[in-house]
Amino acid sequence: MHVPATLPLSVLMQASDAVALRPTVINAPFAEPSRVNATISAPSQLPTVDSSPKPLELILQDGRHTWFHGNHPKSQHRGLHHKHTTKISIPSMTAAVTLPASSTAGPENLRFARRAQTVSSNPNQGAYQSWILAGFSNPTSTLAPATRSQPGSLCPGNNGTVFRSSSGITYQTICGINYGDDIRPFLMVASFDACIQKCDAYNYDNHAVRCVAALFIPSRSSGEDDCYLKSSIAHPSIGTSTVEGAIRYSIAQSAQVPVSATSSSLLSLLSSTSSASSRSSSSRSQTLSTTPPAASTTVSPPGVTYGKGSSVIAPKVASSKLHGPSENRPTSQYIQYTTAQGITLSRSLLRAGVNGDLSTGYDISPQTGALEVNIYTENLLAPLRNTPRLSRDGGRGGYLNGQHLFMFCDTGTYSTANSASNGDFLDFVSSSVAVDVGMNALSGRPIYLQDGIGGWSDNVGRQRGFAPLTQGEQAYNIAMQGEGQRYALWIESSLVPLDAETGIIYAPIVYDNVNMETREAVFTYTGNTLLRVTAGGRGGPVARRPIRKLFEQSEPEWGVAGAYRSWGPSGIGGTDGSVYLFGGVSGGMLMARVAADSIEDRDAYEYWTGSSWTTIMPSTTSKAFFIEGPIMDIDIFFSPRHMTFIAVYLTKYADSTFYYRYLIAPNAIIPGYAPGGDKNSDYAENLLKYDWSEEQVLYKAQTGLGGSFIYSGGVHTRYFGSDDIVNGGSRMLLSWTAPTGQTPASAVTEYQIVTAEVNLV
Repeated sequence: MHVPATLPLSVLMQASDAVALRPTVINAPFAEPSRVNATISAPSQLPTVDSSPKPLELILQDGRHTWFHGNHPKSQHRGLHHKHTTKISIPSMTAAVTLPASSTAGPENLRFARRAQTVSSNPNQGAYQSWILAGFSNPTSTLAPATRSQPGSLCPGNNGTVFRSSSGITYQTICGINYGDDIRPFLMVASFDACIQKCDAYNYDNHAVRCVAALFIPSRSSGEDDCYLKSSIAHPSIGTSTVEGAIRYSIAQSAQVPVSATSSSLLSLLSSTSSASSRSSSSRSQTLSTTPPAASTTVSPPGVTYGKGSSVIAPKVASSKLHGPSENRPTSQYIQYTTAQGITLSRSLLRAGVNGDLSTGYDISPQTGALEVNIYTENLLAPLRNTPRLSRDGGRGGYLNGQHLFMFCDTGTYSTANSASNGDFLDFVSSSVAVDVGMNALSGRPIYLQDGIGGWSDNVGRQRGFAPLTQGEQAYNIAMQGEGQRYALWIESSLVPLDAETGIIYAPIVYDNVNMETREAVFTYTGNTLLRVTAGGRGGPVARRPIRKLFEQSEPEWGVAGAYRSWGPSGIGGTDGSVYLFGGVSGGMLMARVAADSIEDRDAYEYWTGSSWTTIMPSTTSKAFFIEGPIMDIDIFFSPRHMTFIAVYLTKYADSTFYYRYLIAPNAIIPGYAPGGDKNSDYAENLLKYDWSEEQVLYKAQTGLGGSFIYSGGVHTRYFGSDDIVNGGSRMLLSWTAPTGQTPASAVTEYQIVTAEVNLV
């Protein structure tokens, strides 16, 4: 794989009052896959913003993670990777930095920032700009295919004109200008309007104005990234391609572009092209004008509608509609990336039976886990020789970074089949992932699922798997194939949102032992691990395994059935608050919790005893249930419409029925981040205070084609935008796995992923 010898890094000095200094570009040697080593120097003169200098802090971002360097309280660590930090001498203005090499692009947005001397308990204050949550609506993050703009259809004729996006946000058109502060990942959309909507959706998901501009490159060929979201317009440059851009009108009006010798020509360009603002394009004559539309004066949480009154509203099923089985739409490309040969285990380790050291004693295998399409891998894209078919088992999902994910357990790929003959077996992995394309369920139709480019390992149709295995697990599976033994990482719960860009899964590590004569399989739970999931990139969703094993085989299966993300005062998508884990045991569900910024620290977890929290983990025989019953699959969510929590689940009775209960609280439950909510209390604590209603039928699903019961049932929250049950609406999307009774190599495949909609009023 070709890797550039140097990696450009942009260095910016910025004070907490937004006084910006000139950027300095430096080069740092980059070696894949080891580390980035860079020496950075800050300018010797800093702006004086108060009577005493403020401590400096180095912040490095690679589009996925943020590394904070410097000495600051743990309360300010928000989802950080502490193992990757290196202390910097303060007030020294030069520092040597060593960072892990990023699979996206390395730490390419490198800046200094100054933190206020008085550290606020609110992580959104201090050196981070606070934005007024005004002018939000409910944008749709995933768009239906639209006609691609032709170069020159919008620019330069409409430069400087003002229009309102489909989400009601006011923008000013800008032509031919690029800005350097990228929000990653880059996107592939169908039109200029779709790119603007992605910017609106990004702000909506983050509950803050973080995207201030969107640039669309209509000249890009189909299949290439063409939409670039920007967090700042402080560093303009002349675009090297045809650029159709838009800046939020309020930002454009208040923008102060730094003047320097190198940017004077650019400022002239900005000034001269703005004279075209009086011209209009016939293609956008209904939305473009030279005066801004009236701005909204109301400020409210975006896209969430709460019920009226002070009491819990009992939910009732109003209607339901079956969509039918989903259809796979495989991609046509893969990343032609060759990894080093895997390890070989000693013969003493190649025997039947659980060996926990294979999970805990080895590094993550580079041969497993989905890859990203980035600046290092985009030149490695190659066509799939054949379009493989997929037979997927299980299937839960969730919403993340503008995409609706469906994550699966065992997945096999096969060559083309028809009614006369089955396909040939190609490959088998224990997990895979797909995204919804087309959003068909909005109109009551079966969904289309598309796998990611990064999920394939070759041009035939073999897979890398979604959840990474360790080298020990992978080597064991390769050596024991044909013998009936393997290790698997299964995804058995819905995706748990951690923040605006990351989701988490507590995935069980399963040992599968199959009798090759009778085909009877025995599955053994050996503990679980934590997966960090990101989405929105061109290569498809990616899962990382920062911890080999989190909980042990002898302990309750914490998080395997699911978890609830309790958002803190900063609101949905923030980094404060807690994660509440469900621990499935005989008779019901136990409860554990952990601060959202400490999910990788086993010692940070607390456990509910039935009356209080403790750091002592209960045994698998504990009866400290927060919800009772023979529950198999469960989702718990907060319904603003009903002002209470709702639990949706399948039972172990194999009756193909979704049931629901709601929390019977004496008064309406209001989250702390919502209007009228108590910011000093955790609204999820109500799950432990009050009783659940009697069990009621939510939806009766059809059995599979072979007559077998359904399983892996769950709720895909946030699918219906402002009409969704978690945003104050009544609509919810259900999905489940239905066995067909056919072989996985058949045209029908062994399993179908089926969806339906339920309205709960």
